[in-house]
Amino acid sequence: MHTTRKRIIHLSLLVALGLPLVASAHAFPERSRPRVGATLKAAPHQVRIWFDAGLEPLFCSLIVKNAAGQVMSHGRGVVASGTHDRLLETTVNTLPPGKYRVYWSVIAVDGHHTEGHYMFRVGH
Repeated sequence: MHTTRKRIIHLSLLVALGLPLVASAHAFPERSRPRVGATLKAAPHQVRIWFDAGLEPLFCSLIVKNAAGQVMSHGRGVVASGTHDRLLETTVNTLPPGKYRVYWSVIAVDGHHTEGHYMFRVGH
């Protein structure tokens, strides 16, 4: 019985020590500009997303589409230099009033993939 208890304690410690490694294994957005769900009076010239981990620049994308699904951004986005590879940004065409959806896909420096999207609005 004493051996079983030791094994349970050791296993619990291994799991507890391993959880922080698993939790930090992916890059997730910390903040964005425009913010998620924002309504802007003036159209932005750039869309930017800051992540909580370094990104692999060759494997990241940031695309902005209008409500009709047309791409309104230039290229696939870039990881900005001088930001510890944590800022993904793209420039956008002049955005008329309407809804826009931002699609992002990244691979963190540890090789894990995450992706997502969010919406913002320009005007009313």
